[in-house]
Amino acid sequence: MPRTPPLHGLRFAFGTLTVLPVKVTRWDRETARGGMLCAPLAGAVVGGVAAGLGLLLLVLGAGPLLAAVATVAVPAVLTRGLHLDGLADTADGLGSGKPAEDALRIMKQSDIGPFGVITLVFVLLAQVAALTEAYDESWTWGAFAALVSATAGRLAMTTAARAGVPAARPEGLGAAVAGVVPVRGAVLVALAVTGAAAGAGAAFGAYGVVQAGAAVVLALSAAELLLRHCVRRFGGVTGDVFGGLAETAATTALVVLSLG
Repeated sequence: MPRTPPLHGLRFAFGTLTVLPVKVTRWDRETARGGMLCAPLAGAVVGGVAAGLGLLLLVLGAGPLLAAVATVAVPAVLTRGLHLDGLADTADGLGSGKPAEDALRIMKQSDIGPFGVITLVFVLLAQVAALTEAYDESWTWGAFAALVSATAGRLAMTTAARAGVPAARPEGLGAAVAGVVPVRGAVLVALAVTGAAAGAGAAFGAYGVVQAGAAVVLALSAAELLLRHCVRRFGGVTGDVFGGLAETAATTALVVLSLG
């Protein structure tokens, strides 16, 4: 069987994980595999745009807080808020304490419950606060933090799509990408992103290398804890869970990069 050209995987990544005008022409499992392997690239583009807007505002005279708010807003806009919505729905499902079937039904509803609202408030506050600290440290460090966090968030989606992680429902984006990435491929992409972040962190000195590498590792660790809990509670992953993992990883990375 001929392999899917890499371009289809890139289209899948940008067409499903961003609002950029990229048309997805194939939806088979092999294309989904390529797309999830390319997810960190989509994150890097989103993070680059977010960092660019933050820097622009700083150049125009804005303070770190306003730049941080704008930087956090960009990923929400470029994903139509889908990842934040997924985080809220996942929090509602987990917080309900209901059996898997009922929890999944709650997550599928269009409204957001109290657990989702509280989670969104604290996560967005944490992201803005962390980026404010990073921009206050230096403009370039804040931009770097935005780039690394967005990339780490999508990397968490790559590792969550690895073989052995089941889908909680037979339909939806979660079912389309669940288990499509070979474990070896997920590990290699994770190592590549971690190495790239640490290498770029060298521009800020030895501490930058350690902090950037640690940010990616801890982001993946936090996402993995949430993933395992969701699999136990829901029986697998959904599109909402993938969104929740991305926001969890991105927030963790930002917090780590704001320290010290």
